[in-house]
Amino acid sequence: MTGHNAEAKAAKGKAQNMNEATSPPTETTVPLLPCVSADDTLAFYQALGFQVTWRQTKPYLYLAFKLGGFDLHFKNPPQGLDPSEENSGGCLVLVDAIAPYHAAFTQAMRQAYGKVLATGLPRLTRYRPGASRFTLMDPSGNSIIFIQRDEPEEVEYGGSKKLEGLARVLDNARIYREFKNDDRAAYRALTSGLRKHRDQAAPIDRALALAALIELAVAMDEPAKIETYASELRTIELTESERERVDAELRTAADLDIWLTAEPTADGR
Repeated sequence: MTGHNAEAKAAKGKAQNMNEATSPPTETTVPLLPCVSADDTLAFYQALGFQVTWRQTKPYLYLAFKLGGFDLHFKNPPQGLDPSEENSGGCLVLVDAIAPYHAAFTQAMRQAYGKVLATGLPRLTRYRPGASRFTLMDPSGNSIIFIQRDEPEEVEYGGSKKLEGLARVLDNARIYREFKNDDRAAYRALTSGLRKHRDQAAPIDRALALAALIELAVAMDEPAKIETYASELRTIELTESERERVDAELRTAADLDIWLTAEPTADGR
């Protein structure tokens, strides 16, 4: 297990150990992240509903925000920091349920920007039903990752050795899409896997791969590819239960299309 899941597990474990050693615990940790533009950072976080608790630009930059029970602070960036590389800094926010946060940020973005910011910087990654995390990328390239507290501590990190062929490719693409937020890598894995395993793969695995490619085409704003995948998908014979699994994936793609394109209503939804 690597990446953010390992970080979340380590954070939970250390907190538990310290709680046992201190009664009651009194520590508070506040992330201090780089900020390349005070104006852009203030506008973005305020649009999402964060409260500004400190604002200072001279003699040095220092900004502080609060949302619910956690704080984010910002300082001057190191020389040469490139936000587009998206490795400026980060913060894990463990919450009881992530869906309400994602819904609230979606509504706030539509109210402030007229749409969901889903590409470039800043942006909000999509939420799939049953997912246990999503990421908020800010204008400086910082990643604020919301993680559900009951997320499984042991997550197979893609390409499980218990799986073979296209099923293993699907598992690997799932990790790229849902944990690494790398749609391009997921897309490459699936298209390569289909070329290699199409003739030997079980019909359900082919169908799930095509459904996943349809969702990725929506996410990457490449609509021309959708009908190609849909046409092949319609030729695959599936059982009733298999069709229900594929239809669920296609509904996720349809929901994603709505999430990306819906105009804000009077109440901002």
